[in-house]
Amino acid sequence: MNGKKRAYIGIDIGGTNLRLALIDERGAIIHKTKSRTDIHHGRSSFFSRLGKGIESLLLAARDNNIEPAGLGAGVPGLIANDGHVYVSVNLRPLDGVNLRDELQAMSGLPAVVANDVNAFAFGESVYGAGRDYRSFLMVTLGTGVGGGLILGGKVWTGIDGVAGEFGHMTVEAEGRPCPCGNRGCLEQYASASALVSAAREMICQQKDVFGAQCDVAAISTKILAAAALDGNQAALDLFADAGRYLGIAAASVANLLNLEAIILGGGVSSSFNLLCESMRREVLARAFPIPGKRLVIRQASLGDDGGILGSAALARSFLQEEKP
Repeated sequence: MNGKKRAYIGIDIGGTNLRLALIDERGAIIHKTKSRTDIHHGRSSFFSRLGKGIESLLLAARDNNIEPAGLGAGVPGLIANDGHVYVSVNLRPLDGVNLRDELQAMSGLPAVVANDVNAFAFGESVYGAGRDYRSFLMVTLGTGVGGGLILGGKVWTGIDGVAGEFGHMTVEAEGRPCPCGNRGCLEQYASASALVSAAREMICQQKDVFGAQCDVAAISTKILAAAALDGNQAALDLFADAGRYLGIAAASVANLLNLEAIILGGGVSSSFNLLCESMRREVLARAFPIPGKRLVIRQASLGDDGGILGSAALARSFLQEEKP
């Protein structure tokens, strides 16, 4: 590497935001950029913005006498182990694209592409709340419910690259329809969308259930969390119910895999203390005693940087021939 410091590019491609960073081997962020994903403008426009973002990081590396060694990217959706995007609901123009090949062509660097929650999970494993565990399930609570498995210190993606879809575990056999085609999926009961939907139903029945200022149009998980922390019983019950459903699904995972921990991230995880008790109670009631009592439930620690840190760590791991 000509005596230069080694670093990696980490990319987090979200439905709303596109984050890129140059990250050294210790996990320190050297340079970071953020822009709108704006995928609705089409694939070519998106790739042009992505290429410019990568170019800015390569320039930052040169200016800091750093040798970029590789690139990792996290993308929401079903992503094959070779970087092929099977389907990405929020990034439809990327469906069918081998994103790894595109990124290698843009950057001239070896690249690895993973599901965004798998990348987040690996970031927590290397730099965050998962450092003390060799096996855990990363759960992200946002618009949907995502999952990423760390087994033996490595990301477990399954034979086709699509393992870890925790949000589509069935928790109600004849439950609410899910866009995936199933009924009763966890994310229909424990996601931000599910919480807001349930709250709106309650407001329609009793307008001031969460306080006089909380109308149907304004309601959000932030408002619900504030109401719960202020002692509003209806809001407390909503979070407790979401935690209960998380616990139902987590108990099955505990019995199946005997994991050390479940780590909660994503926007709704900021309400961790409102979810954790009912989730833990359900795990203890439903899982076998040994895996149930062992299972630790923790909050993620990397926040918005989890995706870029994890993607960069995946690139480093891949280049060191420690396949995640």
